[in-house]
Amino acid sequence: MTVESAQYDRELVERGWSALPAEYRIPEQPPTLAQARAYCQRLATTHYENFHVASWFLPARLRPHFYSIYAYCRISDDLGDEVGNREQSLALLDLWGRELDACYRGEARHPVFIALAETIRACDIPQEPFADLLVAFRQDQTVLRYPTMDHVLDYCRYSANPVGRLVLYACGYRDPEMFRLSDFTCTALQLANFWQDLSPDYARGRIYLPQDEMQRYGVDEATIARRDPTPAFRELLGHEVDYARRMFAEGLPLIGLVDRELALDLDLFSRGGLEILHAIERRQYDVLTARPVISKTRKLGLVVRALYGKLMPGVSRGRQAA
Repeated sequence: MTVESAQYDRELVERGWSALPAEYRIPEQPPTLAQARAYCQRLATTHYENFHVASWFLPARLRPHFYSIYAYCRISDDLGDEVGNREQSLALLDLWGRELDACYRGEARHPVFIALAETIRACDIPQEPFADLLVAFRQDQTVLRYPTMDHVLDYCRYSANPVGRLVLYACGYRDPEMFRLSDFTCTALQLANFWQDLSPDYARGRIYLPQDEMQRYGVDEATIARRDPTPAFRELLGHEVDYARRMFAEGLPLIGLVDRELALDLDLFSRGGLEILHAIERRQYDVLTARPVISKTRKLGLVVRALYGKLMPGVSRGRQAA
């Protein structure tokens, strides 16, 4: 690393990194692989409950790889959303992108990239899906409205679909048809989260509802600002929920193409996304006055169902996908 790049890194820390947890920062001395893996595991299993639950069903040999991939995604996302300043976020994402480049050159410094380098080597993962995620997080700093659903789907191609592809790579899959089906599932999950989090996203200045569809249904931004679930708004959300559900259906055949361990995780995540859509429907498409959530009972039901599938080898993949 040159003197100039070291100075640049220090300036970034002073300008924006302090808004994030101290453990996110690039250490002066790179950790060992064991230390880096422990760091990623801690981040993955304490930061996000749903990932911790899903990790129960992963083969032990794959868990370190999933932890490192998750840690990369988590910090990348936080650099975009948790700094609170667009210019600082963009600068930090650029720094993170340079660290990704360094990782692929064998020059990793951050614990995430120390662990990720081993995952990349063991699973032969190309750089593109990691880099694509940064495209989406940068876009979140500059693009706040989406004219059509095609524009939303293009954003999902960078924000959501790379995650599914990384999972498939980590599990040893390279089939283009499997990637295509995964893209449907990941985009559907992203859309479900968009519709669930419409008010929080608006508070951040973003609207992921396609502008042309808002106009077609007679919904303006003032409706969202007032948190007023008008009949027109509910009709629009009903349309968007139906669209996301159709995308989930397009991706479900992937469950029957992967090994049983991964099929359980895919089934759990797909059904979790569909449960978000059900939660929106139960509120009669009112996502403005309160955020639709999946009850603890329903979450437990999803986990029990997945656990049943794991413990009962006779349960077919076709039945899992039903």
